[in-house]
Amino acid sequence: MATFRVLQPGLFTTIQDLGRYGYESQGVPTSGAMDEFAFRVGNILLGNEENAPALEITIIGPTLEVLEDTVVAVTGADLNVEVNGKRRTVWSSFPVRRGDILSLGPVSSGCRAYLAVCGGFSADTVMGSASTYTRGKLGGLEGRPLKRGDVLSRARGGLINKFYRVADKYIPSYGAEAEIRVIPGPQDDCFDREAFELFLNSTYTVTKDSDRMGYRLEGPEIRAKLKHDIITDGILPGAVQVPGNGKPIVMLKDAQTTGGYTKIATCIWVDLSKLAQLKPGDRLQFKAVDLKQAHEALRERERLIKEIKASLKTIKYFDVKVSGRTYDVIMEDLE
Repeated sequence: MATFRVLQPGLFTTIQDLGRYGYESQGVPTSGAMDEFAFRVGNILLGNEENAPALEITIIGPTLEVLEDTVVAVTGADLNVEVNGKRRTVWSSFPVRRGDILSLGPVSSGCRAYLAVCGGFSADTVMGSASTYTRGKLGGLEGRPLKRGDVLSRARGGLINKFYRVADKYIPSYGAEAEIRVIPGPQDDCFDREAFELFLNSTYTVTKDSDRMGYRLEGPEIRAKLKHDIITDGILPGAVQVPGNGKPIVMLKDAQTTGGYTKIATCIWVDLSKLAQLKPGDRLQFKAVDLKQAHEALRERERLIKEIKASLKTIKYFDVKVSGRTYDVIMEDLE
């Protein structure tokens, strides 16, 4: 069932789910939503499975012609969302009708937003995942970003008539600076104490040479005791490599599965969502934590997701005609 026609694709819009696991030994990265928190909440707002494919929007969103009545939700980076010129808010669900124009403008804070649709987007499923991996041309829509004229469909039909908003206290605030927690290693012993302290006590800037594969950072050079090259071993999203120029590279969801640079630390999984909302020019600092703290942060994230599910606020949309003029009215149920 055709649901949207792409009028403008945005800067880099792809279909993602929560990732492609089990094929790293064959050189296939996990891919998947860069900000899993925002992605999951988008699907929760619609009653979808949390892994249902959605659009990942980077910096500038698409403009879509609606081809059938449905319900969508937008989460993640703050950006201007309009239906026929009427403003809709992020971190909420709302109806769209056949013939509507849904437009998502450039981000005002954050880097990545998610557009989920009732039933999830239909997509090429490769190795058990719909996630788009553009370098390998896998998944999503022919393994590539959206382009003008594409037609997007829903995976499942049905229509819901209830709309929800996430309570303000659960909506993340995306600034131009973030603290990212890391666990030292697995090759932190390649660096002396002074080099590791410099790594932790410096501010790094995300460079323009950054994408879903990794963020290259500009800042103080971190020098290894002997050499920066190692015998190639495995890499996971979040690994912080330090190549020969001493400038760290944080590997992300489309990262290659092996590499031969020393890895001074690994970002904890929960903070990859925070990292995904930094864009070129934004800054970050690293903070060392241990495995126990990383596990507690993950448990806290899951508690937060449960709280959000239990506290969604019901909202209603009306067209009210007064003196010949039609007004767009949004009402929220009082607690």
